[in-house]
Amino acid sequence: MTVTTATPTDTATAEAIAAAVDALSGRRIAVLTGAGVSTDSGIPDYRGKGAPVRAPMTVEQFLASDEARRRYWVGSHLGWKAFAAASPNAGHRALAELEGRGIATGVVTQNVDGLHVRAGSRRVVELHGTMRRVFCTHCGQVFDRRDLAVRVETDNPWISVPENVPLGPDGDVLPETTDGFRIPACSVCGGMLKPDVVFFGEFIPAEKFREAEQLVRTSEALVVAGSSLVVNSGIRLLERARRRRLPIVIVNRGVTRADARATVKIDAGTSDVLAVLARDLPSL
Repeated sequence: MTVTTATPTDTATAEAIAAAVDALSGRRIAVLTGAGVSTDSGIPDYRGKGAPVRAPMTVEQFLASDEARRRYWVGSHLGWKAFAAASPNAGHRALAELEGRGIATGVVTQNVDGLHVRAGSRRVVELHGTMRRVFCTHCGQVFDRRDLAVRVETDNPWISVPENVPLGPDGDVLPETTDGFRIPACSVCGGMLKPDVVFFGEFIPAEKFREAEQLVRTSEALVVAGSSLVVNSGIRLLERARRRRLPIVIVNRGVTRADARATVKIDAGTSDVLAVLARDLPSL
């Protein structure tokens, strides 16, 4: 295994990227991405250096407590404008280019920010859902998050959305108060609304994971970008590739759970490295 912990401008990193290009050339590549791909777009991750210390809300808390839901919706609304305004970075664009040139078969992402879609990737499996949608847990009605934001502000005109406030990993902001906040409800049946994302403690829908497996199954190599692979779904997909003896390239700052299983591990930022791979890998 080739490993480097240098920066993208260092010789060691250049050599590791060259090794990755050799391992991936002539192969159709599946890509698995995590929060590290979006940090250059201003969205922090949970575990990277400098990440905010934040205990994520579990699905049990959200479903069981009005106060937990109130806290969630206030914080989520306060961060929504900045979260929705985040733009795809060079890493997102590089992956879209690789797909457009027939090299990447698609992207499986653990992120809920929708930036791969906005960058132009066509086949995107959003394992953990998307913040773009909200649904009713009672009747199943789906709402656009932008429309819900308008409703929240109408029902809670006292809310002041801060500017230049640090976002949490899920695009939220720690609220100073939740007093008097009216929790949004389904406009069809009055039921409980939930963002269309997989909360901590919640299972990934089986059909969504099968779609991700199919993408890996029809590929000849796997690139993992910006994920420490702490979440089991990522490790399961990597194991599918390893058992088929496919080349595995991991691009991530810091240690991951699968470094020892990688053909090449590059300890560097994803934006720069993915851009170089898009430049150097030959089209199929």
